[in-house]
Amino acid sequence: MQKQTGLLASQLIKLKNLQLAGKLVSEELMLGIHSSKRSGIGIEFEQYRHYEPGDDPKRIDWKLFARTNKHLVRESSTESNRQVRFVLDLSGSMSYSENGVSRLQYAQILLASLAYLGYIQNDQMSLYALKNGIVETLSATGSGGSGRQAFQKILVGLEKAVASGAWKAAEGSKLLELQSRKKEQLIFASDFLQADNEWLQVIRSLANPHREIIIFQILGEQEAAFSLEGFYRFKDLETGREVELDAGSVRERFRNALESYLENLKTELQLPQVHLITVRLTDPIGMVLKAFLTKRKG
Repeated sequence: MQKQTGLLASQLIKLKNLQLAGKLVSEELMLGIHSSKRSGIGIEFEQYRHYEPGDDPKRIDWKLFARTNKHLVRESSTESNRQVRFVLDLSGSMSYSENGVSRLQYAQILLASLAYLGYIQNDQMSLYALKNGIVETLSATGSGGSGRQAFQKILVGLEKAVASGAWKAAEGSKLLELQSRKKEQLIFASDFLQADNEWLQVIRSLANPHREIIIFQILGEQEAAFSLEGFYRFKDLETGREVELDAGSVRERFRNALESYLENLKTELQLPQVHLITVRLTDPIGMVLKAFLTKRKG
């Protein structure tokens, strides 16, 4: 039987239940991470272990028992004092899809999985959307900004999200610059493709030694390979402009330009407390998160 961390986004989408998809990814992820006080993003969850004689039965995760038929005890350190802010790119290019999976759907499941981890630890969580040059608050931190209520609000915000229009850095991005007395993490889900340097400007303005910025850059496998042959009509998902091209005649130029852009992005984002994780729509979300968290612990 395939491990849940190996579930593809296409399989999770078929559930038609964002909360369940997020739980499946995050619960299996927790079972596979061990021995670190900070194994999660914005949380202090440590690990699950098997129940041992002498343990308080109240510590058994009975919901997980119903799914796994195993008596597992959740170990965690003191409650997190971090504030986690999820930032979802809702520009038109997020509607790009391959094999039935759009960038937006991938991002929704990824952020739902991370929000579920935050729910378990009772973290302060909020959700923002970047769209049409402004930052929109979908779920704010405040009273009721942690635990189940925060998780449910974030799920509602994610489920209602629609990608359209262009994203250009504007004054609205200053909303994300608000300082917090707590340790803070900003977690971005985007294709991080830009016309000029709008994304780099945003990250540079937010970079701070006391703020951790995590960027999940979501790209398509076919998009990066660009192995098309013949004439195609290409449409800009943000501006709506269309152009007809012989794919073969621009293939090498496109590939070189994308490779150069991604390499430059890595160089430009080598900033303190900034992490860039580039993933493909075909990458299992659980594996993406596990690889990142494992590397982060090292």
